[in-house]
Amino acid sequence: MQVPAYVEYERATSVEHALALLARFGQEARVLAGGHSLIPMMKLRLAQPETLIDINGLAELSFLTQTAGELRIGALTRHAELLRAEVAGRACAILHDAERVIADPVVREWGTIGGSLCQADPSEDLSAAFAALRAMMVIRNADGPRTVPSREFFTGPYETVVRPGELLTEIRITLRPGGGSAYRKVGRKAGDWPVGAAAAAIWLEAGSGGQRGEPVIAEAGIGLTAVGAENFCAPAAEEYLRGRPATPQALARAAEIAAASCRPVSDQRGPADYKRHLAGELTVRALRLALARAAGRER
Repeated sequence: MQVPAYVEYERATSVEHALALLARFGQEARVLAGGHSLIPMMKLRLAQPETLIDINGLAELSFLTQTAGELRIGALTRHAELLRAEVAGRACAILHDAERVIADPVVREWGTIGGSLCQADPSEDLSAAFAALRAMMVIRNADGPRTVPSREFFTGPYETVVRPGELLTEIRITLRPGGGSAYRKVGRKAGDWPVGAAAAAIWLEAGSGGQRGEPVIAEAGIGLTAVGAENFCAPAAEEYLRGRPATPQALARAAEIAAASCRPVSDQRGPADYKRHLAGELTVRALRLALARAAGRER
């Protein structure tokens, strides 16, 4: 039977209390949110924190609201809560796409959005979705909040910009008219980590398309996970699409550019060449669905 090493336990009663505990116990402390990633790592002795700071009781970090032009998601929001939130599905269909294929119902009921992001697994689903949406991460420390673009949040496998003494508290997504988004994933079995996955967001120029031809892409976001994409995104492919008519050929070429930017590695989930091919195929599928949603042809 695998059991974690001895660890001290503290339960935070507020964000300020959590920050004080983090400052008190220093770099050897770890935050316990859902725990579905951290606890297994502790059992395997891959993580051996000296102190666990439990933030599960912080209701102030569990929220999902839409304000004027912005979707705000508390870091302690559970995956199942995000999946059930109609406001999230209407504003960003990509989030519901991703949540439907994350783990299983038991994990989704307890696992948290912030916990998944801070784990920084290279195969994490929501990281690609938030990269495509260009979300902003709100991080709190003793001096107040700071905001970091999602594409600058990850510094490497299992590493983020969250420093000792800091706490991810919120994710913010700017909502723009004329947008559509989608997430597509291939795994070895239902609920598994992806072999490869792609996220896409498209915003169309107002008044473009219709009888005058294909709509024009004003902006695009492409996120990739499990395929070695730097910062979970494909900026060269996004730049290719910007200002271009949304033809099938343009979407296919963007997918090729996205796949070429990946640096997958061969492992138990498949060879690198297969993963690169998968990145391109899933990108074009996600782009097609995001375009259809942006044009109002599909939900």
